[in-house]
Amino acid sequence: MNPPPHPLTDRRRTARHLAALALTAGLATLLAACGSSGGTPGGTSSTTVEAKAAAEGHVANAENAVREGDKARALEEFARAIEVNPTLTEAHMGLADLHRMEGDYGAAEKSYRRAATLEPRNFDAQYYHGLMLHMLDRVTEAIQVYLRAVSIRPNDFQANLNLAAAYYSLDENAQALPYARKAVEVQPDSGQARFNLGAVYQSLDRHEDAVRELQQATELTELNPELLLTLAKSYGELNRYTEMRNTAEQAVKIVPSAQAYERVGFAEFRLQNYGNAMNAFDEALRLDPDHYPALNGVGVCSLNAWILSDNRDNGAKQRGLDALRRSLQINREQPRILGLLTTYGGK
Repeated sequence: MNPPPHPLTDRRRTARHLAALALTAGLATLLAACGSSGGTPGGTSSTTVEAKAAAEGHVANAENAVREGDKARALEEFARAIEVNPTLTEAHMGLADLHRMEGDYGAAEKSYRRAATLEPRNFDAQYYHGLMLHMLDRVTEAIQVYLRAVSIRPNDFQANLNLAAAYYSLDENAQALPYARKAVEVQPDSGQARFNLGAVYQSLDRHEDAVRELQQATELTELNPELLLTLAKSYGELNRYTEMRNTAEQAVKIVPSAQAYERVGFAEFRLQNYGNAMNAFDEALRLDPDHYPALNGVGVCSLNAWILSDNRDNGAKQRGLDALRRSLQINREQPRILGLLTTYGGK
């Protein structure tokens, strides 16, 4: 009897996590952005030289306030600069950067959008506008803006990385692939880029390619359960169950979880180590009694034990049917499990 397949991981959560890596910059990055975000576009006839100079003075004051750690004064000075000269991109970027650093992504998105409108070829304005949309879970909009960013700077690592993650979160894996590849091409020693590319290959059922990238990711970045379980999944798809088990066991050692124990159980079942499989599924359910893949594992293992007993171990059969029924109560969209209940429930 075959164990049930494992459900897809939460793509949007994963992709948002990848995008969030771009928000780790400190004040040094903010200061650099204030000095290099671009200047004023051509301007309008209504904007006087004196007004421009006054606005730039407010920007300088804001930058000094940032250096001194006075973000409230910096926000006030950037706002004054915009009041005096609404077309000063530098001021909109500075205001947006401060909102981003404070975690106010909604306010940051509006300011970056204004800067990007004023200077459509300003890479920072486009990229960070896309990033804010991404963090606000406005993924389709984020993709369109990221595309503008990479059209300006095709070899930017972070823009390609996040664009691939955004496409992946929408299950648009063919579109994600070229940008995931480009990120690896730009920074081949990035474990995160290798992880991204491996996850995209996996979603395209290119598991040999996925294993190659994910194995390299394990060598380039700190091991974490998400990476290990992604690698374990592709090992399983390639029938490499010993490696699948060993990799899932590594995940268990880092952070014991129902998902990790269930993957160990799946691999042990495939290796015909039925006792070890049942123990792993039981551990998964101890951590999360409603983890339906583990309930499916208990159900399949128990029915298998009943079959191996020449249909005499009715206790095993009943436990298996109870586990499968419980699984369907949690997730009704499981035709294979329904089929097992139909096949064995009436015997």
